[in-house]
Amino acid sequence: MILIEQRAPADTPATERLVLPFELRCKSRLRTRLQSGEEAGLFLERGAVMHAGDRLLANDGRVVEVVASPEAVMEVRSDDALLLARVAYHLGNRHVAVELQPGLVRFARDHVLGEMVRGLGLAVSENEAPFAPERGAYGGHGGHAHPHGHSADGEGRGPRIHDMMLIGRR
Repeated sequence: MILIEQRAPADTPATERLVLPFELRCKSRLRTRLQSGEEAGLFLERGAVMHAGDRLLANDGRVVEVVASPEAVMEVRSDDALLLARVAYHLGNRHVAVELQPGLVRFARDHVLGEMVRGLGLAVSENEAPFAPERGAYGGHGGHAHPHGHSADGEGRGPRIHDMMLIGRR
């Protein structure tokens, strides 16, 4: 098993790839597999989220690139920046991790949140895509993104903003 305990500089060429969804990229302790199938153990600094493109340094000297895997997301597209800002505000007010791109707001699939966004007057599509939410105002502080079950029917399990900021303060 390859053991990974530290990060490598961003410009270091990678020889391996680690493909993970956002929820697993929030973990500092993880037993997983590289894209090649080799088993890997991660023991990284607590509170730091792994982002797509990050480089990790294995104890044997290999460099591993972190890749965001496609996952269940909802997307809102519009040319109206005010409407997208309104959507981002309301999702953020519910502590939902969001990815922002020009003309796009993306968040973890949750039908209750989808209905809320539709109520704001925008169409919502469900897709499979890599999810790379905003890092937040506190910079590189990561978190433990875990299920909260905020809605009455057990939905709402997506990562929440406060999850990505709390650990760095302990």
